[in-house]
Amino acid sequence: MQPLYPPTEPWQTCTVEVDNGHSLYVEECGNPHGIPAVFVHGGPGAGCETYHRRFFDPARYRIVLFDQRGCGRSTPHAGLQGNTTQALVADMETIRQRLGIERWLVFGGSWGSTLGLVYTETHPERVLALVLRGIFLCRPRDIRWFYQDGASFILPDYWQDYLKPIPRAERDDMVSAYYRRLTGDDEIAMHSAARAWSLWEGRSSTLLPKASVVDHFASPATALSLARIECHYFVNNSFLEDNQILARADRLRHIPGIIVHGRYDVVCPLEQAWALHQAWPEARLQVVADAGHSATEAGTVDALVRATNEFAGRFA
Repeated sequence: MQPLYPPTEPWQTCTVEVDNGHSLYVEECGNPHGIPAVFVHGGPGAGCETYHRRFFDPARYRIVLFDQRGCGRSTPHAGLQGNTTQALVADMETIRQRLGIERWLVFGGSWGSTLGLVYTETHPERVLALVLRGIFLCRPRDIRWFYQDGASFILPDYWQDYLKPIPRAERDDMVSAYYRRLTGDDEIAMHSAARAWSLWEGRSSTLLPKASVVDHFASPATALSLARIECHYFVNNSFLEDNQILARADRLRHIPGIIVHGRYDVVCPLEQAWALHQAWPEARLQVVADAGHSATEAGTVDALVRATNEFAGRFA
């Protein structure tokens, strides 16, 4: 099994000012003259973690990480103004141009796969290859599965804690009910809802319970940005047209790709990766037999590191 690469520190960090008062944290690690690669984190609203640098060989890659609008070290924290999918795509282009990168490998998991795919379908000429994990197509059915009716049947005990902040009379539309609390004036209700929303995702993300994952999702700063920004996106259909990613998949056909997905992913069921693979058959789909949704599970780590190593060999 391939482990993560050893910890590495940034050799450069900067702040990139974009519109609507947002400032983005950007860092670069690895080899300044290596193959450019951008890590697109999940959520939306989760922010980057230090282990995200470690999916890439630092001797062969110039690794770019950035915190998307409103999360991580970007400001304002949990800010929703001007926070849309189209804005995040534009932010990626701003960062690429600011760093003087012509083309880069795009690596993304969960929401990072969503944004990575939308970015690539918008700017295919800027993408060397795609490494994607835990495919999230952001269709209404995908949102409903995890937040309304689907995953609840697999994890009914965790689901009860997700239900608690919402009165029974409002439970026919959980995303809208959460949105009212996460954007309301009652800060106690906001933070309580954020914790319940985020914990539901954290507890559901691994095949077997993993305290470090749950603790990260339970962190107040992570929970607030994750819950507010995710809910903001989902009540707005993720600012995407119906079935947009699959409908535009012809724009991916000439781009090499590797898709990694856990067999027992409860957050984003395997059907989403399968549907993407049918629309983009040139990409290789690797199903990890003993994994759920999280990027931290051993089989998924192995597959992702092997994927970046493979492309490093191809583009060296």
